[in-house]
Amino acid sequence: MSEAEFVEDGDVTWITVGGHAQSAVSLTDPSLLVFEYVQQLALCIDAVFARPTPVRVTHVGGAGLTLARWVHHTRPGSPQIVLEPDVPLTEAVRRELPLPRGHRIRVRPQSGEEGVAGLASASADLVILDAYAGGQVPASLTTVEWLGEVARVLAPGGLLLANLGDRPGLRYAARVASGARAALGPGAQTAYVGLHHVLKAKGFGNVVLAASREALPIDAMRRAAARQPLPTGVVAPGEVLSRAAGAYPFSAARDDTAQSPAPPD
Repeated sequence: MSEAEFVEDGDVTWITVGGHAQSAVSLTDPSLLVFEYVQQLALCIDAVFARPTPVRVTHVGGAGLTLARWVHHTRPGSPQIVLEPDVPLTEAVRRELPLPRGHRIRVRPQSGEEGVAGLASASADLVILDAYAGGQVPASLTTVEWLGEVARVLAPGGLLLANLGDRPGLRYAARVASGARAALGPGAQTAYVGLHHVLKAKGFGNVVLAASREALPIDAMRRAAARQPLPTGVVAPGEVLSRAAGAYPFSAARDDTAQSPAPPD
């Protein structure tokens, strides 16, 4: 695995691995979220889970632990499990960017597949998939089989969030959303949050997939999106379905898997 580089830029420390910017962390202000997709993950969390009530979180992918620090800051006492197989990265982050006192963040040196399989049923209120290798989401973390394990781990009323990079048209995201609905069962809803140009198929970018067995708070998500620094929108469950005509889940059983599309050069 590539060695992490830490570059200070004012109050923010950037973490770069293998030429890719993985995280941006502010130790003095954990509420400062630099990447747009991290802001979008946070707005989804705020729309579903009221502050400052603790929430049980499983993070699949850790890097600089930016979102775990934010959850601790906004919801003190939240028990959090971070599945991060890159042990040297975790050690470097702990050394360069120590976690705050009183945190309940536990980093496990496990892959998403191994780590989620070992979790108890209904043990998480929130599962966040933000795992990339070489700039792409590993194929094994978007199959309907793995999403079924996530569904097992989610408690009633639980929320799955996934950070997905995709091309214009969001066909990859549509297949992941289809898998999430199949895994969560009848009545499950999926929505997208992203920058307007990404949602309108005008460029490659990140989209946050939100999925739940319960009705998603779309109005609250849209109000929060309207307050974002850059133009951000929400695609409601009905439109996700209409856009996804013909999209079917990725499946390891069918040997039908794919990494997320690679970012353009």
